[in-house]
Amino acid sequence: MRFVIVTGMSGGGKRTALKMLEDAGYYCVDNLPVSLIEKFVELLSTPNSEITKAALGLDVRADQSFGEAEAVLNRLKATGYNFEILFMDASEEALVKRYKESRRVHPLEPEGGRIADGVAREREILKNVKKQADYVIDTSKLLTRELKEELDHIFVQNEEYNSLIVNIVSFGFKHGIPSDADLIFDVRFLPNPFYIEELKHLTGNDKPVQDYVMSFPEAGEFLDKLTDLLDFLIPNYVKEGKYQLVIGIGCTGGKHRSVTLANALYARMKNKGNYGLKISHRDAGIPNSEVRN
Repeated sequence: MRFVIVTGMSGGGKRTALKMLEDAGYYCVDNLPVSLIEKFVELLSTPNSEITKAALGLDVRADQSFGEAEAVLNRLKATGYNFEILFMDASEEALVKRYKESRRVHPLEPEGGRIADGVAREREILKNVKKQADYVIDTSKLLTRELKEELDHIFVQNEEYNSLIVNIVSFGFKHGIPSDADLIFDVRFLPNPFYIEELKHLTGNDKPVQDYVMSFPEAGEFLDKLTDLLDFLIPNYVKEGKYQLVIGIGCTGGKHRSVTLANALYARMKNKGNYGLKISHRDAGIPNSEVRN
């Protein structure tokens, strides 16, 4: 019997995750009163039960103490009952934006207060259960398709998983550094394809540009040193409980050198480790007329 507790921040994607688990064959229950959780688990544990996979949605409500739910989970653990905790998270900025767009009221938002106040209060209440979670998925920048892939890896394919998602982002310094970047690398030391007429209107997604940029020994040496650095950093980030790492690779306009190196780094990292990996090219589609090189 596999039993998953799905909890996390309001607006973090709990209901979406439950729906995806249901589609994957899990028997899912949401909004069950805390007083009935142990009875529900007892029914699931009945000999010869036809249910082999179940998920229970558990969240903060204004009319009940989440401390009671934590106490129930602790009792279940003390009795030796096995369950996994999936914590759905997102940044304050993402959560506030989602609530504003949906025009819903956050369950812990004080009357006449701000959504951010409710988010902060909820994060404080959930901090202990987040620490105990087996899986933490940050949906701040996750597409629905990507969330489904992550859940399939964990709960369908039963692959080894850690909660870190690495985002590689190419960008142009001319357009500003990505505000959420954790690590920034400047590749403007490489010759610029912009000044070669036949490459000017292409990007680092095109092979002629890639061949040109990577023809310089410095590009390969940079890539080797960066890969070695990340091989050291990522396991330590995982150990410290980091859930998202944004790596920014920048050149002048964000079209040629940064895109090429970001693609090359992604190719090296995609078969390493068991973390999630994403790539995006923030400025590759901006017309050259808007780029000062």
